[in-house]
Amino acid sequence: MILVLMGVSGVGKTAIGTLLSARTGWKFEDADDYHSEENRQKMAAGITLTDADRLPWLLALHDRMRQYLQKDENIILACSALKQQYRELLAGGFAKNEMRFVYLHAPATLIQERMKSRHHPYMNPDLLDSQLETLEVPSDAWPISVAGSPEQSLDEILARLREAGLLNQAREI
Repeated sequence: MILVLMGVSGVGKTAIGTLLSARTGWKFEDADDYHSEENRQKMAAGITLTDADRLPWLLALHDRMRQYLQKDENIILACSALKQQYRELLAGGFAKNEMRFVYLHAPATLIQERMKSRHHPYMNPDLLDSQLETLEVPSDAWPISVAGSPEQSLDEILARLREAGLLNQAREI
């Protein structure tokens, strides 16, 4: 199973992904680690990435996801996946039972507040507005509010995985 935690910067994709990994034993990776140095420099400078900037990154992520599937390993991937076309590229060739998107969301004011208290090596907080403008809310993802604690969001994701038959309680650590 490939579980993609998606949403704008600051919603807690990495924090929730790390917690979910600890609870399930699934591997966790942050898509930001696959950005080119040029993309990282642009983001740090507050420059919005274009679709052309993102394409090699998305293709690398898709290849990485394929590798996990070929090894029959479960993965949790934190990835913004803001546009439908990005999600379609990532999901290309995967069956519905092999991959799911989880849309993490909260009010913009709450996300802004949380971003003030964290440090990200190259995600400039000024880019949040452009991410919110770019976001195409998915209709086929599990919507999970992150307005509460990370543990509350984690519990909701685990419940969804169980309901879908993708996780047995016995498999949880």
